[in-house]
Amino acid sequence: QVHLVESGGGLVQPGGSLRLSCAASGSIFSSKMGWYRQAPGKERELVASITRDGFTNYAESVKGRFAISSDNARTAVYLQMNGLKPEDTAVYYCNLRAPTTAGRPYDYWGQGTQVTVSS
Repeated sequence: QVHLVESGGGLVQPGGSLRLSCAASGSIFSSKMGWYRQAPGKERELVASITRDGFTNYAESVKGRFAISSDNARTAVYLQMNGLKPEDTAVYYCNLRAPTTAGRPYDYWGQGTQVTVSS
């Protein structure tokens, strides 16, 4: 059984920085890892992702402020968040997408870590 363990959330003032970390507890081959977030009353949305080949994708709202990275094995992923804004406040979830023999990929999720941006 694979578990994703997240860390790094917290309370920060506007303009501040946080670094989120996520690591898979078991041996897993991932095709993509990423971070999603969900604010109260809103749907979960993609923040950033990185493929096994190293291609990255960002939500327009975080481009230029956030940076995603991972280890070479693609079993740990990090999100450096700079220039944080109150609208970045949300629960952030780590995601690991793994290929399966059935063809459809399987998504693993972390438990979520709260990020609050407030003065």
